[in-house]
Parts: sequence; C-alpha cells; structure tokens
Amino acid sequence: MRRFAASGPGSWLFARVLHRIDRPVYRLTGGRHTFASLVSGIPVVMLTTIGARSGQPRTVPVLGLPTQDGLAVIASNFGQRRHPAWYHNLCSDPEGSVVVDGHSRRFRAVVIEGERRARIWQEGLRVYPGWSQYERRASHRRIAVFLLEPVRASGGPR
Repeated sequence: MRRFAASGPGSWLFARVLHRIDRPVYRLTGGRHTFASLVSGIPVVMLTTIGARSGQPRTVPVLGLPTQDGLAVIASNFGQRRHPAWYHNLCSDPEGSVVVDGHSRRFRAVVIEGERRARIWQEGLRVYPGWSQYERRASHRRIAVFLLEPVRASGGPR
C-alpha cells in the first residue's frame, strides 16, 4: 500500500479520494483509525485548521509524525504540483487543533528549517519512505515541515 501511494498513479488517486474514505472510517471506529492507518499502519491524525479564504474550520486526515521535537506534519500533498490546502490555512493562521489517539489538543504550527528540518525529514522517511518520491515530483516547490507546538486552550473552540 505504501509503495502504491508513493507511485505516480497511486499518489494521484490518493490525493483525490483518500480523505473521502478516511473520514467515514474515522467516525465508524470512534476516532481510533482511518483507512490509511488500518491498511498501512502509518500514524494518521485529524488536523483542524481555519480556512485561509473561508474562515471556517477545516479538518483533514494527515500523517502525524511523532518526533523528539514533538508532533510534525509534512505538507507533501502526495507530491502534487500544489501545496495542500491545509498548508495555506496554517500559513494564514498557524493555530489549530489536532486529534491524536482520540485526544484533541491545541497547537501553534511553526515551519522548521535547517538542520532541524533535515533531521525530522529523515525521521519521516523511516516512517514513510514515499516522501522521497513526493519530493522528487514536487521539486519545483519546497515541501514544508511544520512542528505543531502545544498551546493552552483559551476560551472555547474556535
């Protein structure tokens, strides 16, 4: 499954349909799994951002990479030509929430660079080697690596 997802046809297909399959599986399993996590074992989290244009909450399943620095997400968009929508949302408003193992927590996303990015990228390749294929296909853009730094909840949900 991981090899197919990294291929050109697989990434094209998954970029268009995987989130539509992941959401109902997530609901049916009580927030414990997504289709991607069940069939491949990758650590999928539900990321909620505020839409850069709409101002509305947007929730998407993404690979949540546990690192020594904290939880990271990589905006590869399956190596597609454009950044994923949630990348633009986080650039517009870096605060959001993420559900990991059924627990929701608030975060502030920080784009990481340099040695720290290189280290987390290498950690990511051990979890999902397909990112190297995505990086080659998306060579015209820099794939952003975000660290989701915990923040205290203030008030209620956004």
